[in-house]
Amino acid sequence: MPRILVTNDDGYFSEGLNALTAALGIVGDVTVVAPASEQSGAAHAVTTTRPLHVRKIDERRYTVDGTPADCMILALTKILPERPEIVVSGINRGANLGDYAIYSGTVSAALEAALFKLPGIAVNLAARHGDFTWAARFATDLTRQVLKEGLPEGAILNVNVPPGAIRGVRFTHQGARIANFHIAENVDPWGRNYCWIGEEEASEKRDPDSDYEAIAEGMVSVTPLQPYMTDYRALETLRRMSSLDVKRRYA
Repeated sequence: MPRILVTNDDGYFSEGLNALTAALGIVGDVTVVAPASEQSGAAHAVTTTRPLHVRKIDERRYTVDGTPADCMILALTKILPERPEIVVSGINRGANLGDYAIYSGTVSAALEAALFKLPGIAVNLAARHGDFTWAARFATDLTRQVLKEGLPEGAILNVNVPPGAIRGVRFTHQGARIANFHIAENVDPWGRNYCWIGEEEASEKRDPDSDYEAIAEGMVSVTPLQPYMTDYRALETLRRMSSLDVKRRYA
C-alpha cells in the first residue's frame, strides 16, 4: 500500500486530524507527524532558535513541539524510515481562502512537501463548526486520484470543503480578498500593554472562478498552489526598464 504522511496545524489532538487519518487508512499506510500544540497562522515558519523535541506516541504517530514546516522537515529527513508517496495536511477547522492561505500552517505543510518533490494536499473545512465526514471523504477520493495520476512537480492542492453534503467540485484560483485583522488592545495582570491579533471579515471582488465564490455556492474549491514565488510577468517588465539597466549604469 502507498505510504501517506499526515500532518496539520491544529495539533496532533485535533478532531480533524483524527477524521482524516481514519479515512485515509483505506487508501494506504498512514503515519502522522503533527505539532504538539496548535500552530494556526504559523505559515511556513521554521524553528531555528531552540531545539525541537520529537515524541513517539506509537508506531504510526509522532509529535513535534514546533511548526508544521518543522514537522515535515523532521518527518522527511529523520523520523520516517521510508519516503512517503504523498503528504496530506489537515483537516483544518476553518477555511484557507484567498490571502489567508499565505498565513496557513496547513497549506505551508503541503508546500514543504513540494520542496521535497512530493505531491501535497491541504484540506480545510470551510466552517468553524461542523463534523468532518464529508471533508474526510473528499480528501480520501482526491488522495487516491493524485496517487494514481500525480501532480505537476512543485504543485500542491489547497482544498476547501463547505460544511454538509458536497454539491460539486470547482477548480479555482485564489480570490482577491485581503486578510483583514482585528487588533484587541489591553493590559495584562503585570501592567504591560499587549495587542492580540484576530481575524475580521472583509468583502472580496466577486469572481466566478475564485475559491471564495466556489465556497459561497456550496462547492468544494480545489486550488493549485506552488512554493516558487517568482512573478514572471513582473520580471519581464523589469527587464524592459531602461532606468534599471545594470550593465549600462553600474558595469
